[in-house]
Amino acid sequence: MVAQLLQLSFVNFRKDSYLVVEGKAESDRFFIIQQGHVRCHRENEVPGENPELLGPGDFVGVIPCMSGHSQIETVIAITDVVAISVRREQYPELIARNTPVAMKIIRTFANRMRMLNEKLTELTLKNVVAESPEQMFDVAEYYEKIGKPNVAIFAYYQYLKACPYSTHSAKAKERFIVLKPKAHAVYFEPTPDLLRVYPKDTMIFSECQRGAEMFIIQDGKVKITKVVDGNEVTLAVLKKGDMFGEMALLENKPRSASAIADEECRLMTVNRQNFDQMVATQAQLIARLTTMLADRLWSMSRQLANTQLGDPLFKLLDMLALQIEKAKIRLEPNTQFQTDLTLEDVANMCGIPQNQQAAGLYKLQTDPHIKLIHGKILVPDCLELVKQAAFYRKPKHASPSV
Repeated sequence: MVAQLLQLSFVNFRKDSYLVVEGKAESDRFFIIQQGHVRCHRENEVPGENPELLGPGDFVGVIPCMSGHSQIETVIAITDVVAISVRREQYPELIARNTPVAMKIIRTFANRMRMLNEKLTELTLKNVVAESPEQMFDVAEYYEKIGKPNVAIFAYYQYLKACPYSTHSAKAKERFIVLKPKAHAVYFEPTPDLLRVYPKDTMIFSECQRGAEMFIIQDGKVKITKVVDGNEVTLAVLKKGDMFGEMALLENKPRSASAIADEECRLMTVNRQNFDQMVATQAQLIARLTTMLADRLWSMSRQLANTQLGDPLFKLLDMLALQIEKAKIRLEPNTQFQTDLTLEDVANMCGIPQNQQAAGLYKLQTDPHIKLIHGKILVPDCLELVKQAAFYRKPKHASPSV
């Protein structure tokens, strides 16, 4: 039905042939399996994850196709396979004519992102967090401890709202009262405002908080984080045009991570009713959401590969290479890239605990692949750094302790 409506082509793959190959340059198409089965695997397999088996109705290569990045896995036909080939430019029409297909892709992305969030936190911080509202108290305490009261007070409020008679409720109420007179936090409760403004270092939502809104950044930057055992990991730093918060809206589950204004932000809000209308009437916007999710999933897959590196310097340089790849910098000799990241920002992205950062950051600061300009990292030769990071990601450099 999909193929007839869009005049898409069928592709046949013989058993043991490759549909996509990890590391291959970006693809302009993805596949919907009609018959047969395939196996997906990565060069650096993540501990606890087995090769994935896919069959009829599943998708192959959507993340690289929609994000415009290289392939993140190798997919091999384990039987003869018949698949529909969908080119990137055909996706808006696919949405307009086949909303259920598009929604399956988006919901699959949302589910995959939640699993990757959990795995990334487990491997980066060597721990996991139960999806309990009690976690919001730990989040609040962490941000108060590091001197971010406007973030902390929001988390305290959400904790008290969810757990008014719990173990820490008395202390949370006390801290909320102490912080409130000088707090600049906003939107403790949802409002019908289509546009909201969040000052720098205020919380938009907390991990484990209930919510049914997603956001589109009109101006500013938003940091997506998790807190485990008194450590913070930065999952992403989002900018103008990016969307976030879609997982709670799509899956009706608590937030899997916190969103914090990294600078003053102006955000457009989308609730469940608005989203259903968007799906039905705005194919281009849904295509953009798919692209955003694909880009984020691609980045998170690369971050998972980063967790497998044993040497802190390798981790730090590979994380910088990831920023270059995300920005789609043209990889030519001596091409420079001025980031807006400090040394500590990169260490937090890698999830290196603060008490272990000093040695790794000293090595990074003196490494020839980077320079510091007014405290921000400059990469003088993007091609050379990306090549070096690819070498570090070879399996022999993986941490034996992971």
